[in-house]
Amino acid sequence: MGIRDEFGKDLDTLGKAAAGGLQTVSATVTDVTEDGTVHLLMGGAELYDVACTDAYRNRKAGDTVAVRRGVVPVVLWRLGDDPAEADTARTIEVAQDAAQDLIAVSAYTWGTGAPAGAGWQQVTQLWTKKDGAGKGVLYAQLAAAGDTSPDAPATRPPKTVTIAPTDAGAWRGGRPLAGDEPSQGDWTGRGNRRGGWFYGSRISNACAGKTVAKMTVAFTRKRGAGINGKVRMQLYLHNHASPPSGQLNLGDGPEGLLSLAVGAKGTATLPAAWRNALASGSARGLAIYGTGQSQYAAFTGGKLTITFST
Repeated sequence: MGIRDEFGKDLDTLGKAAAGGLQTVSATVTDVTEDGTVHLLMGGAELYDVACTDAYRNRKAGDTVAVRRGVVPVVLWRLGDDPAEADTARTIEVAQDAAQDLIAVSAYTWGTGAPAGAGWQQVTQLWTKKDGAGKGVLYAQLAAAGDTSPDAPATRPPKTVTIAPTDAGAWRGGRPLAGDEPSQGDWTGRGNRRGGWFYGSRISNACAGKTVAKMTVAFTRKRGAGINGKVRMQLYLHNHASPPSGQLNLGDGPEGLLSLAVGAKGTATLPAAWRNALASGSARGLAIYGTGQSQYAAFTGGKLTITFST
């Protein structure tokens, strides 16, 4: 039986019985997993991988939600203000981003003679270039201007880009661990691990000639590695274009930008100094390194999203 079927059965029971029926409590979302389930803090207890109805959309940590109690609890919906205003802002943002790919011309005609009607101006030379977003721009040079030029459109920043790692891995004792996801800490007493994500020259190439306004990176906490509760990532920079055959050397860090429970996904905003180092190529990628069982965890992901101002 699906979640919606269970929910419908509960509602039907509530309508038929004066006592009992559907009982809900409030809880706080602590993490959202890559599977679409959520981790909750409910009545002082931590619950993991709680399923959600379709009514609970745009899930994020910090949400207060209504939960149907039972042997298998289910998140029913978000509590609080109507999210329509936030959804509208996001819709506008997406539309503006999509509009950067459009080139608007009110009319485009041609013929063998001069155009009919007033207001036409003859172009003596036509100039073109790319703008910051890589789109074509035209400028018409006139022998004499019979009308004022339209205002030039506002300069658009280059489009946001997302860069996936070319490779990733884990190291212990100065040697790579074949097939392992990036990990930190030490669960078995055999030595602390460090992990890395590698991008070649993709980051600096994407940032060449542009001004970076923001750089974020997305990770998911791997299941079956360490405790279920939140573990803070100990993030570093590194200067390797690809996985080294020996030790993974660490750069600036650590920065504790993200704390995730098992299966949870999250996004961290990199400090200004880090994004500048990655954009210039003085750093090449990201690494993690922790000590002991309390910092032991493994992570996947590593996609970088770069937002530009100019």
